[in-house]
Amino acid sequence: MSSTRDIDALIDMMARLPGLGPRSARRAVLHLIRKRDLKLTPLADLMQTVAATARECARCGNVGAAEICDICLSPKRGNGQICVVEDVADLWAMERAGVFKGRYHVLGGTLSALDQVGPEQLRIPRLVARIEEEEIGEVILALAATVDGQTTAHYIADQVEDRVRLTSLAQGVPIGGELDYLDEGTITAALNARKAL
Repeated sequence: MSSTRDIDALIDMMARLPGLGPRSARRAVLHLIRKRDLKLTPLADLMQTVAATARECARCGNVGAAEICDICLSPKRGNGQICVVEDVADLWAMERAGVFKGRYHVLGGTLSALDQVGPEQLRIPRLVARIEEEEIGEVILALAATVDGQTTAHYIADQVEDRVRLTSLAQGVPIGGELDYLDEGTITAALNARKAL
Protein backbone atom coordinates (compact mmCIF):
# COMPACT_ATOMS: atom_id res chain seq x y z
CA MET A 1 0.00 0.00 0.00
CA SER A 2 2.84 2.40 0.79
CA SER A 3 4.13 2.08 -2.77
CA THR A 4 1.15 4.08 -4.04
CA ARG A 5 1.24 6.76 -1.33
CA ASP A 6 2.65 9.46 -3.65
CA ILE A 7 0.18 8.60 -6.41
CA ASP A 8 -2.71 8.72 -3.93
CA ALA A 9 -1.45 12.07 -2.64
CA LEU A 10 -1.29 13.41 -6.20
CA ILE A 11 -4.86 12.23 -6.87
CA ASP A 12 -6.02 13.84 -3.63
CA MET A 13 -4.27 17.12 -4.49
CA MET A 14 -5.71 17.21 -8.01
CA ALA A 15 -9.20 16.40 -6.70
CA ARG A 16 -9.06 19.70 -4.78
CA LEU A 17 -8.71 21.69 -8.02
CA PRO A 18 -11.80 23.51 -9.32
CA GLY A 19 -13.77 21.37 -11.75
CA LEU A 20 -12.12 18.10 -10.72
CA GLY A 21 -13.51 15.57 -8.30
CA PRO A 22 -11.92 12.34 -7.07
CA ARG A 23 -12.96 10.32 -10.13
CA SER A 24 -11.75 12.91 -12.65
CA ALA A 25 -8.52 13.34 -10.70
CA ARG A 26 -7.87 9.57 -10.78
CA ARG A 27 -8.41 9.49 -14.56
CA ALA A 28 -6.15 12.51 -15.08
CA VAL A 29 -3.35 11.09 -12.93
CA LEU A 30 -3.56 7.70 -14.62
CA HIS A 31 -3.39 9.40 -18.02
CA LEU A 32 -0.36 11.44 -16.92
CA ILE A 33 1.42 8.36 -15.61
CA ARG A 34 0.79 6.44 -18.83
CA LYS A 35 2.13 9.38 -20.85
CA ARG A 36 4.92 10.19 -18.40
CA ASP A 37 7.53 11.37 -20.92
CA LEU A 38 5.11 13.34 -23.09
CA LYS A 39 2.91 14.88 -20.40
CA LEU A 40 3.79 14.21 -16.75
CA THR A 41 7.44 15.27 -16.83
CA PRO A 42 6.86 18.45 -18.91
CA LEU A 43 3.86 19.33 -16.70
CA ALA A 44 5.92 18.90 -13.53
CA ASP A 45 8.70 21.06 -14.99
CA LEU A 46 6.25 23.80 -16.03
CA MET A 47 4.53 23.75 -12.64
CA GLN A 48 7.88 24.16 -10.92
CA THR A 49 8.77 27.08 -13.20
CA VAL A 50 5.41 28.80 -12.70
CA ALA A 51 5.63 28.27 -8.93
CA ALA A 52 9.00 30.03 -8.93
CA THR A 53 8.16 32.90 -11.31
CA ALA A 54 4.41 33.69 -11.13
CA ARG A 55 3.50 36.97 -9.43
CA GLU A 56 0.78 39.57 -9.36
CA CYS A 57 1.25 42.66 -11.48
CA ALA A 58 2.05 45.52 -9.09
CA ARG A 59 -0.09 47.88 -11.17
CA CYS A 60 -3.28 45.99 -12.06
CA GLY A 61 -3.27 42.66 -10.17
CA ASN A 62 -3.05 40.40 -13.25
CA VAL A 63 -0.90 37.27 -13.01
CA GLY A 64 2.34 37.08 -14.96
CA ALA A 65 6.05 36.52 -14.60
CA ALA A 66 7.18 40.15 -14.27
CA GLU A 67 6.58 42.96 -11.79
CA ILE A 68 4.39 44.75 -14.37
CA CYS A 69 2.31 42.61 -16.77
CA ASP A 70 2.44 42.82 -20.57
CA ILE A 71 -0.99 44.47 -20.77
CA CYS A 72 0.06 47.32 -18.47
CA LEU A 73 3.35 47.77 -20.32
CA SER A 74 1.80 47.86 -23.79
CA PRO A 75 1.63 51.40 -25.20
CA LYS A 76 -1.25 50.23 -27.42
CA ARG A 77 -3.35 49.55 -24.31
CA GLY A 78 -2.90 53.06 -22.87
CA ASN A 79 -6.11 54.44 -24.38
CA GLY A 80 -7.47 56.03 -21.19
CA GLN A 81 -9.79 53.12 -20.33
CA ILE A 82 -9.63 50.78 -17.35
CA CYS A 83 -11.89 47.76 -17.06
CA VAL A 84 -12.45 46.82 -13.41
CA VAL A 85 -12.92 43.10 -12.75
CA GLU A 86 -13.33 41.00 -9.64
CA ASP A 87 -10.50 38.54 -10.25
CA VAL A 88 -7.91 37.39 -12.78
CA ALA A 89 -10.27 34.77 -14.27
CA ASP A 90 -12.57 37.63 -15.29
CA LEU A 91 -9.65 39.49 -16.89
CA TRP A 92 -8.70 36.38 -18.84
CA ALA A 93 -12.33 35.95 -19.99
CA MET A 94 -12.35 39.55 -21.28
CA GLU A 95 -9.06 38.95 -23.09
CA ARG A 96 -10.42 35.78 -24.75
CA ALA A 97 -13.24 37.87 -26.20
CA GLY A 98 -10.57 40.10 -27.77
CA VAL A 99 -12.74 43.23 -27.90
CA PHE A 100 -11.40 45.38 -25.05
CA LYS A 101 -8.21 47.26 -25.93
CA GLY A 102 -7.61 49.20 -22.71
CA ARG A 103 -6.05 48.22 -19.39
CA TYR A 104 -7.48 46.34 -16.43
CA HIS A 105 -7.75 46.61 -12.69
CA VAL A 106 -8.30 43.42 -10.66
CA LEU A 107 -10.03 44.14 -7.34
CA GLY A 108 -9.31 40.77 -5.76
CA GLY A 109 -12.95 40.21 -4.76
CA THR A 110 -16.06 42.19 -3.99
CA LEU A 111 -17.28 44.00 -0.90
CA SER A 112 -19.08 41.62 1.44
CA ALA A 113 -20.33 42.40 4.92
CA LEU A 114 -20.98 38.71 5.60
CA ASP A 115 -17.41 37.74 4.72
CA GLN A 116 -15.97 40.86 6.38
CA VAL A 117 -14.45 42.11 3.12
CA GLY A 118 -14.22 45.89 3.17
CA PRO A 119 -12.63 48.40 0.78
CA GLU A 120 -9.28 48.05 2.56
CA GLN A 121 -9.09 44.34 1.59
CA LEU A 122 -9.64 45.16 -2.09
CA ARG A 123 -7.56 47.20 -4.55
CA ILE A 124 -10.03 50.10 -4.61
CA PRO A 125 -7.60 52.73 -3.23
CA ARG A 126 -5.09 51.66 -5.90
CA LEU A 127 -7.78 52.08 -8.58
CA VAL A 128 -8.48 55.64 -7.44
CA ALA A 129 -4.75 56.40 -7.54
CA ARG A 130 -4.40 54.92 -11.05
CA ILE A 131 -7.17 57.16 -12.38
CA GLU A 132 -5.03 60.18 -11.52
CA GLU A 133 -1.63 58.70 -12.39
CA GLU A 134 -2.61 57.29 -15.80
CA GLU A 135 -4.99 60.05 -16.90
CA ILE A 136 -7.91 57.66 -17.18
CA GLY A 137 -11.01 58.99 -18.94
CA GLU A 138 -13.33 55.99 -18.53
CA VAL A 139 -13.71 53.26 -15.94
CA ILE A 140 -15.74 50.25 -17.11
CA LEU A 141 -17.15 48.17 -14.25
CA ALA A 142 -17.29 44.51 -15.30
CA LEU A 143 -18.50 43.11 -12.00
CA ALA A 144 -20.94 40.28 -11.33
CA ALA A 145 -24.65 41.13 -11.24
CA THR A 146 -24.87 39.97 -7.62
CA VAL A 147 -25.66 41.92 -4.47
CA ASP A 148 -21.95 42.06 -3.57
CA GLY A 149 -20.98 43.01 -7.13
CA GLN A 150 -23.53 45.83 -7.24
CA THR A 151 -22.52 47.03 -3.75
CA THR A 152 -18.91 47.17 -4.93
CA ALA A 153 -19.90 49.03 -8.10
CA HIS A 154 -21.82 51.65 -6.09
CA TYR A 155 -18.92 52.08 -3.68
CA ILE A 156 -16.47 52.59 -6.56
CA ALA A 157 -18.88 55.05 -8.19
CA ASP A 158 -18.90 57.09 -4.96
CA GLN A 159 -15.09 57.06 -4.82
CA VAL A 160 -14.49 58.21 -8.41
CA GLU A 161 -17.51 60.49 -8.80
CA ASP A 162 -16.79 63.56 -10.96
CA ARG A 163 -13.25 62.35 -11.78
CA VAL A 164 -13.98 60.01 -14.66
CA ARG A 165 -16.71 58.69 -16.92
CA LEU A 166 -18.11 55.56 -15.27
CA THR A 167 -19.82 52.80 -17.29
CA SER A 168 -20.76 49.17 -16.72
CA LEU A 169 -21.27 46.13 -18.88
CA ALA A 170 -24.80 45.62 -20.17
CA GLN A 171 -26.84 43.06 -18.29
CA GLY A 172 -29.77 40.98 -19.35
CA VAL A 173 -30.71 38.22 -21.77
CA PRO A 174 -27.65 36.39 -23.10
CA ILE A 175 -27.27 35.69 -26.81
CA GLY A 176 -29.10 32.44 -27.47
CA GLY A 177 -30.95 32.68 -24.15
CA GLU A 178 -34.60 31.71 -23.89
CA LEU A 179 -36.83 33.71 -21.57
CA ASP A 180 -38.36 30.59 -20.06
CA TYR A 181 -34.96 29.57 -18.63
CA LEU A 182 -34.01 32.97 -17.15
CA ASP A 183 -34.52 34.10 -13.57
CA GLU A 184 -36.62 37.13 -12.68
CA GLY A 185 -33.58 39.31 -11.90
CA THR A 186 -32.08 38.75 -15.35
CA ILE A 187 -35.39 39.47 -17.06
CA THR A 188 -35.82 42.65 -15.00
CA ALA A 189 -32.28 43.84 -15.85
CA ALA A 190 -32.85 43.10 -19.54
CA LEU A 191 -36.15 44.97 -19.60
CA ASN A 192 -34.67 47.98 -17.80
CA ALA A 193 -31.67 48.08 -20.18
CA ARG A 194 -33.75 47.78 -23.35
CA LYS A 195 -32.72 49.79 -26.40
CA ALA A 196 -34.29 50.92 -29.64
CA LEU A 197 -33.89 48.68 -32.69
